[in-house]
Amino acid sequence: MRIVSWGLGAMGRGIAKNIIESSSMKLVGAIDLNPEYMGKDVGEIVETQNTGILVSKDKEIIEKTNPDLVVIATSSFVKDVLPQIEYAVKNHCNVITIAEEMAYPFDSHEEEAIYMDSLAKRYGVTILGTGVNPGFVLDTLIIALTGVCNKVNKIVARRINDLSPFGKTVMETQGVGTTPEEFEEGIKSGKIVGHIGFPQSIRMIAKALGWNITDIKEERKPIISNVHRETPVVKVEPGMVAGCNHSAKAYIGDEVVIEMQHPQQIHPHLEGVETGDYIEIYGDPDINLAIKPEIPGGKATIAIATNMIPIVIEAQPGLKTMADLPVPRSILSIK
Repeated sequence: MRIVSWGLGAMGRGIAKNIIESSSMKLVGAIDLNPEYMGKDVGEIVETQNTGILVSKDKEIIEKTNPDLVVIATSSFVKDVLPQIEYAVKNHCNVITIAEEMAYPFDSHEEEAIYMDSLAKRYGVTILGTGVNPGFVLDTLIIALTGVCNKVNKIVARRINDLSPFGKTVMETQGVGTTPEEFEEGIKSGKIVGHIGFPQSIRMIAKALGWNITDIKEERKPIISNVHRETPVVKVEPGMVAGCNHSAKAYIGDEVVIEMQHPQQIHPHLEGVETGDYIEIYGDPDINLAIKPEIPGGKATIAIATNMIPIVIEAQPGLKTMADLPVPRSILSIK
């Protein structure tokens, strides 16, 4: 399987490294706009063996190398990745993107989703948005758990995680490193959005269960640090924002049928916060799943994007979600 990696941020580098070290895939190109990466061997950038593949800023690498699939790890938003997806598809490439809004864009970006689905079918390829969340913990895993229920009345899910492994883009959208006043201004302006993916996860679950969600309400609150915290891309002093406590409720009429809570911050252990993933399904029977500590966000995003590559290449053409495709499994474990 011939792969091009587009975007070599924190997640993109991990995906590229997996591809390089895999026995079933071959990295044939790498695209990134970071001037420090230009002309360097991608193996050096991702800290593995040299590959002979030099990092380029030119998307035309895709046309020149004719890959089976392009992994796009450049942005969280449909508006940003749509031109990149379009270019890859028009060069007859399958696409996996970790853009959160792409996990289920059919409601939030209906016109663009229809266009991407039509384009993918026209060129005979598949497009998938995935990641740890959205893409797995608060949607695909929940859908799978409902498979052992005769009836589902309500779903409550929480993901308490550590943002520390993520890059600059995620920190900015979460408001990490801002003052409380800057956080509130960022929420108002749309610069700070908290978790990107609640509507996508909720709509994916609802479609799988045949529920007609009539309203989704979200709330975002700053997590104020009492201690110094630091990652390679951000510093937080006491009194500054270390993360965002984001929650959502989905309604059918006046009834809340899905509740999601996602407090995210860097180094939560510094203030005694334990990470974990928790899913409660109320129905027949009730299901209660607790994973402690959390499924690691960075490693899991890298893994699921890599592991879905052969599944996407073999899938029927079109814009797909994780609920449309076979159960994800580790291809990296194959000896």
